[in-house]
Amino acid sequence: MSIIVDTPRVMVRTVAVGPMNNNVYLLTVKETGGGILIDAADEPDTIDRLIRQAAEETVRENSVVGSDRQARTVELIITTHSHADHTSALADMVVRTGARTAAGREDVAQIESFTGVATDLVLDDSGSLGIPGLSLTVIGLRGHTPGSIALAYCEEGCPVHLFSGDSLFPGGVGNTNQDPARFASLYADVVSRLFDVYPDDTIVWPGHGNPTTLGTERPHLGEWKQRGW
Repeated sequence: MSIIVDTPRVMVRTVAVGPMNNNVYLLTVKETGGGILIDAADEPDTIDRLIRQAAEETVRENSVVGSDRQARTVELIITTHSHADHTSALADMVVRTGARTAAGREDVAQIESFTGVATDLVLDDSGSLGIPGLSLTVIGLRGHTPGSIALAYCEEGCPVHLFSGDSLFPGGVGNTNQDPARFASLYADVVSRLFDVYPDDTIVWPGHGNPTTLGTERPHLGEWKQRGW
């Protein structure tokens, strides 16, 4: 468990869980302790410890500045796509936190089929959602799954933080199972909705493995298109 982002308003923590080392991200509003969890992937007890750590640190920080507020817990769980390795702990974490759920429109039915959890907020490209003190932009990235999404957090004076699920990694886009149509769709969305919109210092936090930046990956877009994955 580690803190990966510390801005004036928001703290982001992460932990890798499950046999595929899925990255779970917890975004916490410093003032209130309200949180958004991205991808309740696996190991609910581990995720629960991450949430408790954030709550304890928020209470401690608020106490230092003389606040009598009590940290809230996770208020929203967002699923970047429907694959089982990103949803295995969803039902458990909804019970533990009482949080609302959100996911991309075209993946909602499969998420409910896999987990039994209905989606409260159905997301489309260019939408937004959040909690008090924290707003995320929704970016549809069709191809890894039909309803895959990324989420962008922007705060004045800080780089954009992009939570890309399994749609963008260091070295390429997500797996499209050697389907040319799916690759073309994902590649086109990644280029037009990410690289054509956000600056080079945008930090990409993927669903597995290490982060990267759009600037690091941008010179290789032509290579990705030519190889087809």
